[in-house]
Amino acid sequence: MTGDRKPKWRPTLSMIVAGLLVFILLLPLGGVIFFRLYENHLIRSTEAELIAQSAAIAATVAARLREDGVEALPLGAAVTSHPALDGEWQPVEPQLDLATAPTLTERPDARKTASLILPAYQRVGAFIEPVLVETQRTTLAGFRLLDFNGTVIAGRDEVGLSLAHIPEIEAALAGSYASALRARIVNNPQPIYSISRGTAVRIFTAMPIVVENRVAGVVYASRTPSNILKELYNQRRKVLVMLGFVLAVTFVIGLVFSRAISGPIRELTERTKKIGSGERQSVKPLAIHGSRELYELSEGMLDMSEKLFERNDYINTFARHVSHELKTPLTSIRGAVELLADNDDTMTPAERHKFFVNILADTERATRLLEKLRALARAENIETAGACDLAAVLAEIGEKAGTLEIRLDKTVTLPLSPESAAIVLENLLDNAARHGARVVTVTTDETANGMAITVADDGSGVSPGNAEKIFDLFFTTRRDSGGTGMGLGIVRAVLAASGGDIALVPGDGGARFRLRLRRRPSA
Repeated sequence: MTGDRKPKWRPTLSMIVAGLLVFILLLPLGGVIFFRLYENHLIRSTEAELIAQSAAIAATVAARLREDGVEALPLGAAVTSHPALDGEWQPVEPQLDLATAPTLTERPDARKTASLILPAYQRVGAFIEPVLVETQRTTLAGFRLLDFNGTVIAGRDEVGLSLAHIPEIEAALAGSYASALRARIVNNPQPIYSISRGTAVRIFTAMPIVVENRVAGVVYASRTPSNILKELYNQRRKVLVMLGFVLAVTFVIGLVFSRAISGPIRELTERTKKIGSGERQSVKPLAIHGSRELYELSEGMLDMSEKLFERNDYINTFARHVSHELKTPLTSIRGAVELLADNDDTMTPAERHKFFVNILADTERATRLLEKLRALARAENIETAGACDLAAVLAEIGEKAGTLEIRLDKTVTLPLSPESAAIVLENLLDNAARHGARVVTVTTDETANGMAITVADDGSGVSPGNAEKIFDLFFTTRRDSGGTGMGLGIVRAVLAASGGDIALVPGDGGARFRLRLRRRPSA
């Protein structure tokens, strides 16, 4: 039954479970990665905004200082690389990354300084202060404007104090843009926001103000990045799309489980119950097998069920034949005994002898039938392993064959146990002798999968009308001479147990049988 179905690749149950576990593991990991990437995007976008605002303020301050005249204006360190030097585009890119940038402590407090703010810088500070306040109202960013010494010249309550000791400002006073992530103390922390690292940090940027290729001051800006939950709400359409994707993945996982595991198991269970109740039409492949293990399990169950049904049919048919075959001699014996009992006083010795002869003949017929039944049962449970020499088996049988001449073309080793080979050849030779054969010729041929043996005799042969029936149990054309019709059935049973078969092939005169034996792999 299995050979009639074309096998195809199916994943194993362990592969399905492993794949689903990987999906399940990737879902939270994907969520974490998504949150981190999006939060990092918020950090970098916030820094980019601060860079843009600081660059605009720095350009405004530089222009104001040039208007006042720079001949006697004190300036700081020389700048070697700045867009103002060569007129080329040199954009300042965001530098912060949550994966690599350390989170520093809170911004240190401003310190007192002995440096005085020069009048030119005081005027610039007074001019830019309202601009910084209005900008902060719109962008929520905090700004401090510093001179070339790091002293605050615009920045509300810190004017006149120094921030030069802060690392990012030190870098800016030396002529380089710098930024930093610093811890932020949340006075009223909300647990739902704790998944966002951005709520506990503040971004600080220090943009140098360049005048005449030298540092004239620093725009020190800071801002807390947007909360990720707030951003997710603002991007709720995209979030809904992502949520739909997660639900789709969950649905696919459930569908895979249902189609590959629970569905086939449920159908196989129902099919087993139907087969157990005798529904033979239920012996058919499952609609969906799912995994390789379930496919092999269902195929094995269906094969076993089909064999059990066939075995049941065979037993029923066999029981009917046996009862019929035994009923005939038993009926004759009973009839003869009743006649003897009723007419014993009036029968002559010759008539009584005739009845006894008939009883004895029917008894012998029943005995032969029982012996054949025992041989058939033995053939179906015979030990099939082993090998034997064909010439030796034929020589042993030839001693019992009487006048029947056996001819063998060559000696070979048969992939049959000696007992199996003896049963097969004895029945074939007995069948030939009962049909008038005097010579039996045995020839052997090697095949791709094993060996073929042809057993031909010069007897009366098999008529075309009987060719399809000769392997049926209890079919015989020699019932009157003691034939039971079980010899070829026993031969077929022995060969089938060894993986072989037998067939009647056309020939000139007599009967010709071709036996095919499967070669066993060597140990």
